Amino acid sequence: MSGKATEPTTEVSAEEQERLDKEARAKEEAEQAALPYKWKQTLTEVEVRITVGPGVKGKDLDIQLKKESIRVAFKNKKDEPILDGLLCKPIKLDDSTWTIDNGEVLIQLEKVNGMEWWKNVVQHHPAIDTTKIQPENSKLSDLDGETRSMVEKMMFDQRQKAAGLPSSDELKKQDILKKFQQQHPEMDFSNAKIN
Repeated sequence: MSGKATEPTTEVSAEEQERLDKEARAKEEAEQAALPYKWKQTLTEVEVRITVGPGVKGKDLDIQLKKESIRVAFKNKKDEPILDGLLCKPIKLDDSTWTIDNGEVLIQLEKVNGMEWWKNVVQHHPAIDTTKIQPENSKLSDLDGETRSMVEKMMFDQRQKAAGLPSSDELKKQDILKKFQQQHPEMDFSNAKIN
């Protein structure tokens, strides 16, 4: 008999994992619902909506947007601010705005890094599980040129693979080999392999 103790397995059944995920989602939804604002995000911006009530005008509010912090409060009230703290990540100040309409403040925060999800608006508020975010479908025309061409190449390669056809890289290699063959007809390419 060996002197090693066997460690208990920590695998979780699919049903147990589903129950844990459901509990985590319910907790996250309750925490987010308790915030004094509603928020959503895309990869490039965060939208924050705060209900302030009918008749409230911009001059009644103290709204400060800074690169790394945010503050929204009523000017003439000694109450705690509605929203105040360090932002989850820095914003592009010149591209971030706020408006007020029908008793609601709408704040658009443009992310400095447009390739990551925020886990919360301000750091001391409850975080969301960013691995569970399912982004809305975006249009290719919304993307910058470099990103768009990369996405189009990936989509092409995916279609080619599904059809059992060569990828864009493989087609490029085949093209180069053909051109080389045309330039050097004296060479034998019968055993040439393209990886």
